[in-house]
Amino acid sequence: MKSLSINQILFVSLLAAMALVALPCTPDRAAAAEGKAKVKVLYHVDSKDPDVAKYALALINKHIEAEGGPENIDVELIVHGPALELFEADKMDPEMKKRFDQVIEKGVHAEMCQVSMKMFGKPLEKLAKGFVATLHPVAVKRIADLQQQGYLYIKP
Repeated sequence: MKSLSINQILFVSLLAAMALVALPCTPDRAAAAEGKAKVKVLYHVDSKDPDVAKYALALINKHIEAEGGPENIDVELIVHGPALELFEADKMDPEMKKRFDQVIEKGVHAEMCQVSMKMFGKPLEKLAKGFVATLHPVAVKRIADLQQQGYLYIKP
């Protein structure tokens, strides 16, 4: 049996140490080391069709359940354009209000487009409780920013 030189032993040891250091840097290992990373999802609603909005809210609820609860998922709901009228507090469909309230209670961050609020003459106070104004006045810019931050885009 051939014996290894000290240089060979050092080289193999160095390779093993580098491999151990590199393992936590891989995405799966880093997430495992810190616990499961939160899924980041962006739901986009811009249709004035109430069935589409109700469906989106139902999907958000199911998605939260599928991820094992709100602690495992970060959901952004961006609403703009004609869909704004569906979320007027005094005109909101009761079933949609129920679904909206459920997702807000589960920690969904709901944003209404600032430009749409101006166009339709509806300030936040006239909309369903739980909305905030989009961080950028234009909703599509906000959507693009969230996608750059790693949010998965879903448009029901």
